[in-house]
Amino acid sequence: MSLDYNQELKQLLDIQKKLNEKNLPDRIMRLSHVSWHPCWIQQLKTEGKSNNTIKSYLCAVKKFLKTKISSNDRDLSNGDLENMTVKELNAYINPENGRLDIWLQSINDLKASTVNARLAAISHLIEWVGHHIPGHIIRPRKGKQIPKILSNEELKNVRTAAFNSENPLAHLIVTFLLETGIRVSELCSLNIHDVDFKDKSARVVGGKGNKDRMVLYTDQTDEVLNCWLVLRNKINLVDDDALLVNSKGKRITPRGIQKMMDRIAEDANISRKRLSPHVLRHNFATGLLERGADIVSIQRLLGHANIQTTRVYLEINDQTLREVYTRAQSNLERIEE
Repeated sequence: MSLDYNQELKQLLDIQKKLNEKNLPDRIMRLSHVSWHPCWIQQLKTEGKSNNTIKSYLCAVKKFLKTKISSNDRDLSNGDLENMTVKELNAYINPENGRLDIWLQSINDLKASTVNARLAAISHLIEWVGHHIPGHIIRPRKGKQIPKILSNEELKNVRTAAFNSENPLAHLIVTFLLETGIRVSELCSLNIHDVDFKDKSARVVGGKGNKDRMVLYTDQTDEVLNCWLVLRNKINLVDDDALLVNSKGKRITPRGIQKMMDRIAEDANISRKRLSPHVLRHNFATGLLERGADIVSIQRLLGHANIQTTRVYLEINDQTLREVYTRAQSNLERIEE
């Protein structure tokens, strides 16, 4: 055989190989025979996705990958899924094989926001591996949701319950959430060196969207915080850096804080569904709005990337509107007849 023929044959084989890989993008062609799992995680980190977002994406993706398209499909373990090569994943999640449609059918009874969040994760993976979301896949429209907040009376009861709680962190956490509007994950991640005690501020490192920002607090929080530091120094710390730790010296977790909120709700005689760290974040935002803060300042304090997310607080509910009206009208002088 001539050299030219061998070269031509090699070129044909190379073309066939690329076709067999179902058009993997050039950017990940070199990864075709390695596990997709660490590669995709690295991609998410490169894009600045937070740890919580990455965990959420992985959870959604694994449920999607375990979706069967026929009764002959075998059950796949997490190990099986994670050990798939990029090339194998490319074929496995091809939107044309029906897996995406079956998976969407299985979650169509969930809230629109939940479906959209999971679809965002799946779409990212599908597009990363070289496919496109079919045109017939339409994201469900979310209804306009007004933030849930506590009434002034409920808020007063919550603060009293937290103050009287046997948990030494309860009063601090409720006060800190209400005065800073910090997210619960950000609060749990705070290290003691992130707090500027003289300036009465804290630096949130790697918040949502992997963005840093500063939150502010008042003398009231400063007083409660200093009381906590005295107690913290007496605890045998497992995590020396953590600002807030439980009785075992371990960094507090969002789940631990929600359990605390459940107990506070019971003591405050309100439904558990009414109280969460995020509800207190909503109260922080609406409180600023009521006191005349501009929407851009509120956006910066909350750490919202898009001001449209902040504008939802303009749509306060009827009860809040009534309370604002009553407070405003009470300042009017009564005209004596």
